[in-house]
Amino acid sequence: MKKLAIFDIDYTITKRETLMEFFKYMIKKDKRNIRYLPRALYCGLMYLIKVYDEKRVKEGFLKFIEGMHEEELLELTSEFFESTLKNILYDDAIKMMRELKTQGYDIYLISASPEFYVKEFYKIKEVDRVIGTKFKFENKAFIRKMDGENCKGEEKVRRLQEVLKKENIQVDFKNSYMFSDSLSDKPLLDLVGNPYLINYKKDNEIKILKWK
Repeated sequence: MKKLAIFDIDYTITKRETLMEFFKYMIKKDKRNIRYLPRALYCGLMYLIKVYDEKRVKEGFLKFIEGMHEEELLELTSEFFESTLKNILYDDAIKMMRELKTQGYDIYLISASPEFYVKEFYKIKEVDRVIGTKFKFENKAFIRKMDGENCKGEEKVRRLQEVLKKENIQVDFKNSYMFSDSLSDKPLLDLVGNPYLINYKKDNEIKILKWK
């Protein structure tokens, strides 16, 4: 049976929220993308006042890459990883991945962020699997439509179980790990025998690690 070390991404292995970093990166690439800032702010406001759910927010927010060809997006996300993502990783997160990898654990990253760019984390040599929120392409062009559900909460468990079933992987969850900055990941945290909260600011029954 395999033992997993599962990591959330945003604010767990990264110091900043990756989707906003992607938007900022796209503005640097082309200043004209600043025109999408009012839309981003509006979507954020609608989420805060509970008019939009996260699915609608993400579909609305990603207007700045609508219609982009799959190959162009792939090139952009590769550059985004090299210029930004790899520079906002917590050193302690990478150390933990390396330590658990040497102990025989498979390293899984499961995130609500879009899979089209979080899959760039495969460039971290210790990472075995990346699961994120899927979006659709039509005629190889990006459309602002989520493929399935937002990969958060119970959906993370469902997506994980889907992969394990498809590949006939048996997991020793009792001896597996899960790391997250948020209790929105409680379904995954409850699934393993070794759950940890990262830089969590309130007292909790789950052990808290301070990562830098």
